[in-house]
Amino acid sequence: MVTAAAYAVTSADSRFEKTTVQRRELGPLDVLIEIKFAGICHSDIHTARNEWGSTHYPVVPGHEIAGVVSAVGSEVTKHRVGDRVGVGCFVDSCGECDACRADEEQYCVNRATGTYNATGRDGEWTQGGYSTHIVVTEHFVLSIPDGLELDVAAPLLCAGITLYSPLAHWGAGPGKKVAVIGMGGLGHVGVKIAHAMGADVTVLSQSLGKKDDGLKFGAGHYYATSDPGTFAQLRGQFDLIVNTVSVNLDIDAYMSMLAINGTLVELGLPEKPIEVRAFSLAANRRSLAGSMVGGIAQTQEMLNFCAEHGIGAEIEVISADQIDGAYDRVVGSDVRYRFVIDTATI
Repeated sequence: MVTAAAYAVTSADSRFEKTTVQRRELGPLDVLIEIKFAGICHSDIHTARNEWGSTHYPVVPGHEIAGVVSAVGSEVTKHRVGDRVGVGCFVDSCGECDACRADEEQYCVNRATGTYNATGRDGEWTQGGYSTHIVVTEHFVLSIPDGLELDVAAPLLCAGITLYSPLAHWGAGPGKKVAVIGMGGLGHVGVKIAHAMGADVTVLSQSLGKKDDGLKFGAGHYYATSDPGTFAQLRGQFDLIVNTVSVNLDIDAYMSMLAINGTLVELGLPEKPIEVRAFSLAANRRSLAGSMVGGIAQTQEMLNFCAEHGIGAEIEVISADQIDGAYDRVVGSDVRYRFVIDTATI
């Protein structure tokens, strides 16, 4: 077994402390990864602070992992020692259900195994990327193209695929008008990807505070939703709206911005149920949908796409002893746009 240094929390209100975790012995199909960078996702914060009520402590968060292969099992064919690789939100699935067979492992009927805070087939709890090493079955290890630096690639393993998947599924591209709600850790990547796909991109943000960034990332238009006139001005405009924020919005108001056959895709996870009037759906034959991250094949597709188009996350690199402060800053919307931990500091 490999002993990895890590940072973990032991309760909902504890601070991160340095510890060690035991990674399983390398099986024939396993890959040992030396982690170089780990992005901080808001899901990490929800889990560490038990805001979803399902955390098993101690927990090492982190599912935006970028690193280098340091060893491979005897039957591994996809990766070699020295390869630049990544790991996203899950590290296993049943492999047999319709979803898995369709390369949609994220929707595994028997539930995909999360990179952290989940029980694996061996009955042990998974621990994530705020650590120096991890062992993952080769199928769930992604190749990071040479055109992407590891630090800016790490957040793509969650934030990038969370946006790429619905944009690809609902056909963002030339001739399509796409709106992105929110310009945070998810939204800024969505703007870059939608623009690279050829769509006409609009940012819908609470204020105009990040307008210059939004336009620089590829948005053609930027509106403040705090201005009531925005909703009247944009009525019936968009083919696709992706909502990246995790607060309860007036969904009816945003649905009114959809064109005929338009779709609003919910990516954020608000605390309370989403409320929408039936008329908001019936008018213009609109749809309200949801989406998770993509499967392994699509995640690789996303990484290749981002490398081809020079897309990486906008990041602030921190040391491991700054995680608690980074969490507070994320909650306070004080980051542009994604924190990434340099795991050499663990």
